[in-house]
Amino acid sequence: MNRATDHLNKQTDKSKNSAAKIAGARGAAANTKLLLQNISKVYGDGDTSVKVLDQISLEVKAGEFVALVGPSGAGKSTFLSIAGALLSPTSGQIWIGDQEISQLPEKKLNQIRLDKIGFVFQSANLIPYLTVIDQLILIGELAGKSRKESHAKAEKLLRELGLGHRLKHYPDSLSGGERQRVSIARAWMNDPEIILADEPTASLDSERGRAVVEMLADEVKQRGKAAVMVTHDHRMLDLCDRIVYIEDGKLSEREQ
Repeated sequence: MNRATDHLNKQTDKSKNSAAKIAGARGAAANTKLLLQNISKVYGDGDTSVKVLDQISLEVKAGEFVALVGPSGAGKSTFLSIAGALLSPTSGQIWIGDQEISQLPEKKLNQIRLDKIGFVFQSANLIPYLTVIDQLILIGELAGKSRKESHAKAEKLLRELGLGHRLKHYPDSLSGGERQRVSIARAWMNDPEIILADEPTASLDSERGRAVVEMLADEVKQRGKAAVMVTHDHRMLDLCDRIVYIEDGKLSEREQ
C-alpha cells in the first residue's frame, strides 16, 4: 500500500511540475505583445532580387518602448510595415499577442489592424474636415463600436492628453505638437496591443518632439502595452527601454 501511495505521490508531483511549467510558458507568452521570428523580406526575383530583411527576430513585451534606428534604406520602414500587418514577409512568423498573423487573409488582417495595432506617423495625417474628437470617433466606429461609446472613449483619451479644450477644433487650428497628440490619442482609441510609431518627431522642434515621445512612453507604461518607434533623433533614445539597430537587413540590440 505504501509503495502504491509513494508512486501516486510521485506522479502527482510530476503532474504539478508539468502544470507549473505550462503555466509559466503561458505567462511568458501572455507578457509578449509583439514577436517577429526569422523574418525575411525579398523584393524582386532572380538576379534583380534585393533582400531587405534577413532572418531578423524581435520580441517586445508589455510595457516596453523599443527604438529602431539605422541608416536610410536599412529596412526600418519595411520592418514597421511587416510588424503592422501592412506588408507580408517573404518568410517568417509574426505574432501579435497569442495570434500568428503572417498567413491570414486580408479581411482578418484589416480587423487586426483596427483592433490590435495603433499607428503614429511622421505627420499626424488628420482628416481636415473632421473635428479633433471626430477623428477618434471614426476609428471607434470603424471597429464596430457605437457612436455613443466611441464619443465617451474619445473624450476621455483627449482630456487625458491635455486636449480637452480642443475637442471641437479642426486640424488646421492646432499646433504641430497638438496634432501629434491627437494622433497618439487616435492610436490608443481601440486599446491596441502594440503601438508602431514612424518618426513621430520629424515635423516637430526638439522641445515639442521630446514632449510627444515622453507622452508616448508614459502611455505605453501605464497601459501595459508595447511600442516600437522608428527614429533618426538620437536625443529621444534615453526615453526608450531598448535600442535596436538595423543595418544590411540585420538587427543588433543594446539595452538602455
